[in-house]
Amino acid sequence: MRLYTLAALIGAATLCATSLNAEEKTTIRFGHFPNITHAQGVIAHALSRQGKGWFEQRLGPNVEIQWFTYNAGPSAMEAIFAGSLDVTYVGQGPALNAHFKSKGEEIRVISGAANGGAALIVRPDGGIKTPADFRGKKVATPQMGNTQDISCRAWLKAQGFNITQTGGDVLVVPTANPDQLPLFQSGSVDAVWTVEPWVTRLEKDANGKVFLEDKDVITTWLVSSVKFLKDHRDLAKKIAAANTELTQWIQSHPDEAQKLLVDELKAETKTDVPPDTVTRSLNRIKLTTEVSPALIKKAVQEGKDAGFLKGSTDTSKLIETF
Repeated sequence: MRLYTLAALIGAATLCATSLNAEEKTTIRFGHFPNITHAQGVIAHALSRQGKGWFEQRLGPNVEIQWFTYNAGPSAMEAIFAGSLDVTYVGQGPALNAHFKSKGEEIRVISGAANGGAALIVRPDGGIKTPADFRGKKVATPQMGNTQDISCRAWLKAQGFNITQTGGDVLVVPTANPDQLPLFQSGSVDAVWTVEPWVTRLEKDANGKVFLEDKDVITTWLVSSVKFLKDHRDLAKKIAAANTELTQWIQSHPDEAQKLLVDELKAETKTDVPPDTVTRSLNRIKLTTEVSPALIKKAVQEGKDAGFLKGSTDTSKLIETF
């Protein structure tokens, strides 16, 4: 009888321990775009797919990463607002817009990721030689309110054009990145303001010409929801540190990194991205974990100029430090 009781107690204790471990499992919903400007996210997603998760290995056995991909930043910010995403790589424009929209209560930047890698590409036979030639033209951007869309609208306004969300002197046409190339090739749009690898693809596959390269711009941040920071600050700190380590690894292992990018972009977009496209794209991008106050100031001004940022633009709570 005593043996039976002891066995029952051991079994019950084991069951309770198993239940406790299951309850302690934390799932982190992690986002990125299938772009080379989100290299850290693409590579980490690839390693997770291979069972060699970069973040998983650094966050502990009770953490699971679920990856989600987005075409552009506004969609990712909507997911954070809806509570369906915890952490994501995203452009400066949507992150700032979401931060101000929520009065600084929803979004925090926990690390930098990439600068540059964006450009304005024009058709070789489109007759665009000077800024004045954009009058009456159609310019595609990845999504209304995303970083390149804001940069495009702000730049066009700075050239003296009247730009509205639906028209004006130049028609800005929000278009998903994969759809930009065929529209550009067919002449349905005259120019595209986008990011890598699409800049290089427009050059190679459609003989596009770089009219303006946007080097001095924050292309990608790593951001967290405020709720995730409050609930799992220790994990957010580890994620930021792991992103720094991953950025350094990519810079130190370019051949391995490029292979992972090629394979993962194919898996996510269902299209082949030639290795030389990845190489050329990375040459335009500066992978960095720095969060530049000067570039934040520039981004805020562009958002105002483009008409997306109105009212208070206080960034005092934007950056999270650990």
